[in-house]
Amino acid sequence: MGPRYRFAALTGSGMAVAWGWGMREPARAAEAGAAGRWTALGQRMSRPVVLVGIMGVGKTTVGRRLAEALRWQFVDADDEIERAAGLTVAEIFARHGEPEFRRGEREVIARLLREDRHVVATGGGAFVDPLTRARIRERAVSIWLRAPLDVLMARVARRDDRPLLRTADPRATLEALLASRTPAYEEADLSVDSTAAPHASTVATILAALEDHTAR
Repeated sequence: MGPRYRFAALTGSGMAVAWGWGMREPARAAEAGAAGRWTALGQRMSRPVVLVGIMGVGKTTVGRRLAEALRWQFVDADDEIERAAGLTVAEIFARHGEPEFRRGEREVIARLLREDRHVVATGGGAFVDPLTRARIRERAVSIWLRAPLDVLMARVARRDDRPLLRTADPRATLEALLASRTPAYEEADLSVDSTAAPHASTVATILAALEDHTAR
């Protein structure tokens, strides 16, 4: 047992008192219990889980961690679109326009929905498409990730690959997109807030919501 987990301190009577190791055991047991709980949830579920929401809400990061907790595979729809097209999302928009991108997105998501037990992160406009939304609602459990505009702006500012935000006023553009897309997002099976708190907190909330959803 190394000094990192246990050390002895002499009390006034000269007795050795162990610190650290015993305090870690309940935490480790709790973590193991939670891990087993979410693995069991993943075994009970079969329909894919699809994350929807506006750009910057954290669908990819949250999706990876959610898939890990469920012991499922994770798929990013935009990555699959890029792989199929041999172009980045920004290049597809620039060369072929948004309608062609949405057509390809529709086909890719339809293919992904044929597979069970995986988490899919979709692009911000995917669930707005009526056909894609209908397919997701029929074949998967959809979760709308929500976040305040300030949080979204802080996140999207870290990357320069958002073709729809290449405008004179990105904040106003994002605000307008959020307003126009919210009615579609509201049709998701579940909704979870993705705030400025660590993504692990959002994942824990999603897992609890999924557990409740499957128990109905």
